[in-house]
Amino acid sequence: MPRIAFFGPTGTFTEMALDRFESLGAFDGFDDRSGDTAVERVSAASPPAALQLLRDQQVDGAVVPIESSVEGSVPPTMDALALGPRLQIVAEVELDIAFTVVTRGGVTREQVRTIGAYPVAAAQVRRWIEDHLPRAEVVTAASNAGAAEDVASGKVDAAVSTALAGQRLGLSVLADGVADFEGARTRFVLVTRPRPVPKRTGVDRTSIVLQLPNEPGSLVRAMTEFATRGIDLSRIESRPTRREYGTYFFHLDCVGHIDDALVAEALQGLHRFAQVRFLGSWPAVSEHGVPPVPDDEDARWLDRLRRGED
Repeated sequence: MPRIAFFGPTGTFTEMALDRFESLGAFDGFDDRSGDTAVERVSAASPPAALQLLRDQQVDGAVVPIESSVEGSVPPTMDALALGPRLQIVAEVELDIAFTVVTRGGVTREQVRTIGAYPVAAAQVRRWIEDHLPRAEVVTAASNAGAAEDVASGKVDAAVSTALAGQRLGLSVLADGVADFEGARTRFVLVTRPRPVPKRTGVDRTSIVLQLPNEPGSLVRAMTEFATRGIDLSRIESRPTRREYGTYFFHLDCVGHIDDALVAEALQGLHRFAQVRFLGSWPAVSEHGVPPVPDDEDARWLDRLRRGED
């Protein structure tokens, strides 16, 4: 049975994403175990901790959040993917995100003075808290499910959590479907140790981390590798290397697959002058940009030139 780490404890949105991966058959034949569909779930205290379990070969895969439609990328996940032995993303899912505010039985809104929330969650319900719990102080929790555990242990009066975590702990629901932004979604990825990439589907995402030479024009040169080939960049952001002030990792996602000739050319071009960490090519949940133009006609034209044809 494959062991899969996830950002826990039980009841987080990340565990719900693991459920989704399981329902989609993401673990069928996982790691050469033909026919296995059930997995052993291993809770981790943070996204980096889940990925470290994978690097330490204590698990076969890890499910972690990577991007929120409200708050953008999840920095702990991005930083952990950029450092240490290379890991690879092989699949993704998206979940609609709305929170449940839970309390111990009998606690009313007027009695709430402290409310626990994971920072990413707190940012997505800030206005709701100001409107409905104006006297409550937000207390940082380790995760969405961890916030519910803080209520159960008496550390806080209420928590921004999930319905699943509240039910597991026997807590009362103070409010459900809480979100400042309608249609908020979070993307989660399934990460493994390096392995053959999933087959090209035509609706794919490729992700890399770049370390560029500290010289004028290096970022423009990197962008040119994509622009001249008409490759659509769907995300680009910088994160400090934490090694030297003023040095950065550049995280880039593009539309397409490493088996697309133009994407492969761009990666080769980058490799000539930059450090490139390939995070994977995998099927995207939905179309998220313009796919690269097939180069079949260009290849036929070049072949005609080689043969001396008109």
